[in-house]
Amino acid sequence: MAAGAAAVGTKNDFSKGSVVGSILSIALPMTLAQLINILYNIVDRMYIGRIPGYGSLPLTGLGLCMPVISAVIAFANLFGMGGAPLCSIARGRGDLQSAERIMGNAFTMLLATGLLLTAAGLLFRRPLLYAFGASDATYPFASSYLTIYLMGNSFVMMSLGLNSFINAQGFGRVGMMTTLIGAVLNIILDPIFIFVWGMGIRGAAIATILSQFVSALWTLRFLTGKRTILRLRLSAMRLEAGTVKDITALGLAGFMMSITNSIVQVVCNATLSAYGGDLYVGVMTILNSIREIVVMPVSGLTNGSQPVISFNYGAKKYDRIKTAVRFMSAVGISYTVLVWGCLHLFPTFFIHIFNDEAALVEAAVPSMRIYFFGFFMMSLQFSGQTVFQALGKARYAIFFSILRKVVIVTPLTLLLPLWVTPAVNGVFWAEVTSNFIGGAACFSTMLFVVGRELGWKIALPLKRRQAVKK
Repeated sequence: MAAGAAAVGTKNDFSKGSVVGSILSIALPMTLAQLINILYNIVDRMYIGRIPGYGSLPLTGLGLCMPVISAVIAFANLFGMGGAPLCSIARGRGDLQSAERIMGNAFTMLLATGLLLTAAGLLFRRPLLYAFGASDATYPFASSYLTIYLMGNSFVMMSLGLNSFINAQGFGRVGMMTTLIGAVLNIILDPIFIFVWGMGIRGAAIATILSQFVSALWTLRFLTGKRTILRLRLSAMRLEAGTVKDITALGLAGFMMSITNSIVQVVCNATLSAYGGDLYVGVMTILNSIREIVVMPVSGLTNGSQPVISFNYGAKKYDRIKTAVRFMSAVGISYTVLVWGCLHLFPTFFIHIFNDEAALVEAAVPSMRIYFFGFFMMSLQFSGQTVFQALGKARYAIFFSILRKVVIVTPLTLLLPLWVTPAVNGVFWAEVTSNFIGGAACFSTMLFVVGRELGWKIALPLKRRQAVKK
């Protein structure tokens, strides 16, 4: 039995071979999976934005649901992104039993929380949507979509949360299939439900939930099968207070990133509704959709780096962690600089993906150029957060999530419209400010804190280096 466990423990050993190769072996399938996932989200919104007879109202209604969807993702991240690094660290130490216990407890919390969110969301959806900026014109669309989505949000949480444990074991291609199955199925079902059967925005919600149900079944089948390193067992699903505490403590970083996104979406939509009406809520829906597209490669890269960093931290291979951080940061910055240039030069191309209504496009072009200004600073936030979370330093990751979204973006979203003309531009400048301050603070703190712990040699100014030598 011990020999078998040792043999299993040597699979996907990230402490050996090329660091960059290990990262890419996970990041490329994950990025492709996210690309497919984004594709089906794009198709979803393209269809919704072109439901005949309603203009941009259905797309705006979907945008009003985004804070709730972000909240569901936040809880999936709480237990998925909280448990997966702990599994990697335990596996790096060779403790497979503890790793399986962590995964089993995360599964139980994902299921229980999904059911609670369904009940709470259905009970309070009307006051929530109006608080989020809904009008009498957009509420019917938002309510129709959200009601169906909430009925199946447990499937969303399962597919997202459990997929983190598949990727953490190094099965990037299997994790990619989780997303691929749901995405392809959704792309096929969307036009059938929306247009052929005339179900409109309700059809889009049904297609999404059915797709996520199939993805959830796929993850469960793999994690209970023979190919997995860590198996999902009934004996590991019984909650243990210490294990749940450790998972939630580390998962709070990913949770805060998503829940603060939800808070910012609420504040942005409500503020834009007050100053610009339904038109600018639609603009923000499009900008958020474009952001999902362009952030995807950075997200895939950082998520792919996390298991490698966590494993080598457990194995005490600190030089390999340094190599991983250098690679992740350099590629992320280079990519986001390139994207920033494309978005600034060709805004109309990206806007037309979702809607070509003249008034919406006219309002969206200047808003987009402001919103994505200095976009490369966001990659610093992603890199810093990833390292903190991979090494189990939850309090730093949580702090910088709160700093960027709660301390910086939310107050500025409310205040800048009072000082900026036109007022709606203040909402978009708030995001820019948070990227610069939050990104710089997170990344520099990560270099100092992690570098000091792991014994990295930080480059010193020439005069100081000479003084040290003397």
